[in-house]
Amino acid sequence: MDYGLIGKLEKAKRYAEDHTRFRFNKFELTFHGDNNEHKVSYDSGAFQCDCEFFITHERCGHTMALEILLKDMIAEPVQT
Repeated sequence: MDYGLIGKLEKAKRYAEDHTRFRFNKFELTFHGDNNEHKVSYDSGAFQCDCEFFITHERCGHTMALEILLKDMIAEPVQT
């Protein structure tokens, strides 16, 4: 058994519990909505979503769900 790896796993578990250690700068994902899949991206504090509501309001349920999920791990959303 690799005791060094066990120590690293324990450290990783502690890190994972402390969301303030993480700051997402950029990502892209597929969001499985109730009716369709949507492409959502995040870059330097700004979300993008391909849904119609986002196009007209610059926020949507998909991006707001990610804001809630990633609270304290992303910069405050850019308001335009």
